[in-house]
Amino acid sequence: MKPIGVLYATRSGHTRRIADHIANELHERGFEAEAKNVGAEAAPLDPSHYSAAILAASVHYGQHASEMVEFVKNRRSELDKIPSAFISVTLSEAGVERPESSPQERARFAADTQRVIEKFFEETEWRPARVKAVAGALLYTKYNLLLRFVMKYMAKNAHADTDTSRDHDYTDWLTLDRFVDEFAQQLISPAAV
Repeated sequence: MKPIGVLYATRSGHTRRIADHIANELHERGFEAEAKNVGAEAAPLDPSHYSAAILAASVHYGQHASEMVEFVKNRRSELDKIPSAFISVTLSEAGVERPESSPQERARFAADTQRVIEKFFEETEWRPARVKAVAGALLYTKYNLLLRFVMKYMAKNAHADTDTSRDHDYTDWLTLDRFVDEFAQQLISPAAV
């Protein structure tokens, strides 16, 4: 059987961490899987080399990573032929999941998250059956001075962590594992899901 492709686009590395985690979870469930960066491979990735694919892209300034947008536009027909899922890695989802968020804040963050995902689908003309928004991270220690300042300002406005001396991971790893498990179950018995 062909491996499952966990194809990702990242800026600061957190989406790579998520993709590696997904590939490891699939391995634990008995699948062969490999995580690949769509923007870093010497030769373009071909989804037809995979039995299924999970694509993960980070969101910055309301846009998914441009290399993922281009990859999906160029490979949509191949993606449509295999079971696939999309993961949008965004700090807005952290606002949705944060217990301290008011109902109004949660609704605003959820609307922001959905708007960005819908924009991705419209741009790429690809809409997989499974979609998951995953809270990202504030990786202050990896940002340059200007980006650190901008991200701290944005975090303050969103009531997120502003301590720039360390990184802040908001990903709900257990919820992500359940998403991977549901995707794996779909591959085992497509009619069951």
